[in-house]
Amino acid sequence: MISLSKFLKESQWNQVVALLLLLLLFAIGAVPGYVTGKWQWKQPPPITSLKALKEIRNSGLTVPGWQTVEQVQQEIGEQKWSLQVIKKQDSPIQAVLLLLPQNGPMDQPEVEWTEIQGWGKLRWRKWDVAQYRSAKFTVKQPRETQVEAKFFRAVTQKDTFAVLQWYALPHGGNPSPLRWFLADQLAQWRRQRVPWVGVSIMIPMEPFGQVEKIWPLAESIGQTVQSALMADSLPKVGN
Repeated sequence: MISLSKFLKESQWNQVVALLLLLLLFAIGAVPGYVTGKWQWKQPPPITSLKALKEIRNSGLTVPGWQTVEQVQQEIGEQKWSLQVIKKQDSPIQAVLLLLPQNGPMDQPEVEWTEIQGWGKLRWRKWDVAQYRSAKFTVKQPRETQVEAKFFRAVTQKDTFAVLQWYALPHGGNPSPLRWFLADQLAQWRRQRVPWVGVSIMIPMEPFGQVEKIWPLAESIGQTVQSALMADSLPKVGN
């Protein structure tokens, strides 16, 4: 179960990190920008892979070793996601792949996980989270990197899912928008950007079962999805 005290501590820590980050960015960027009149955030550099990112919403993602059963645009909160039902080749195993690609140069990750929770409650009339933990997995191709994600069990009135969530970036992934914000701000000083894709993988499991039993499968799908995104829609940033 999620510890309320731990959640509050993590929230307070995130606020402190955000404040320190803003102060740092002000120190290294705002003062020079004020003096020269060139404000970096008024015209951020373009997203070079924006066309490929938008195509995800229209057509979904090609996931090696999996076939797409169905793909539609799904409104979740105020945004349109790609909702893709995928089936493992030569197997009855299926999963729901939700992808939210960056939609423009000013678009940034914010409250996607809260919106999915609200969508789950609206769709299934219930979305109870349990057995939550932070998860890590490593991707080897097209370049080696590590992803941090949220992993938990979601129980609805009808189904139970193992859920894996993170923001996919060119150099890895993390469930916190702060990680993207820091990386993107640093990239902008090199006239580059850090594109992102919100990823939520839902794997059906036995009712009220132990989510850890699904971890090997969730890890495998997560690695494949991250690798496919890095190869097609999230080009390498920097040297």
